[in-house]
Amino acid sequence: MQKRRNMTFDPIIPDSLWSVRYDNCPENAFFQVFNHWTDPMWLRDFFFQNQKDLNAYFKVTNVDSAIYETIADAHALQCLILDVAVEADLNKVFRPLEPSRISDILFGREKAKGDASRHPSWLRIYALKAGDSTYIVTGGAIKLTATMQEREHTLEELRKMEMVRNYLISEGVVDKDGFIDYLQAD
Repeated sequence: MQKRRNMTFDPIIPDSLWSVRYDNCPENAFFQVFNHWTDPMWLRDFFFQNQKDLNAYFKVTNVDSAIYETIADAHALQCLILDVAVEADLNKVFRPLEPSRISDILFGREKAKGDASRHPSWLRIYALKAGDSTYIVTGGAIKLTATMQEREHTLEELRKMEMVRNYLISEGVVDKDGFIDYLQAD
């Protein structure tokens, strides 16, 4: 873990997956998201606050069902990501955030999503692609609308991705090797 200005980067999977730990946060973004998604009280508050979206987009009217589905989906998504062997390809888990993007770009915005059985998953892990099969998790959200721009909590995830991307570029990090060098610098 290396300290720089307002964030550190914790390894999740050696040489493949890191997560941002923002200043004043006891956990990195990866584990914080999964802790929220498996906390029934946090989920109850979230779904009651966003009940209209839950019903309108996913046709789910029972908050308790949404909580149970989220916890199961979160466990499955976390296992999918963490069970990826070092030789495996995280590119099969993460996809471009912008569906129209056809080529890799510097710190391209990516997402991984769950695979709920009853309906498409509303869980999203957001990351920047630092190189071939190398990702930096910036956060995650329960996405209950068609676009991220429709709700403040998903807009915040877009802002965090851009903040981390801009920070790394300002530090001269342009690829996976540069990121590794950055982490090893004192």
